[in-house]
Amino acid sequence: MYCISNIKINLPYKGWRSNKMNIYVGNIPREATENAVREEFEQYGEVSSVSLIKDKYTNMLKGFGFVEMPKTAEAQKAIENLDGSMLNGRPLTVNPAKPKTENSNNNSSRRYNSRY
Repeated sequence: MYCISNIKINLPYKGWRSNKMNIYVGNIPREATENAVREEFEQYGEVSSVSLIKDKYTNMLKGFGFVEMPKTAEAQKAIENLDGSMLNGRPLTVNPAKPKTENSNNNSSRRYNSRY
């Protein structure tokens, strides 16, 4: 809350969470497209975004990605029904995405502490 000359303004804090859900999708075939993954999830509700992770050097899919759905109930339904389902001959792994954490053992410390 900010107070400017007796005017109070309530602002949401940074940790405020909306109702949307981020979903991890694993074991995605390399020939899959974002549209194919989107179509699978749209059977269960609205999809706000699909992001398939690619290798930065070869530009090939790494085999996993993330789907964001604005409604939690629809996302839960998609997770229940799509986990283990087949996409281009491969069973998908579908789970709620875990928040990204800071890794205390990052690669920058490795560079300077090499034994060789």
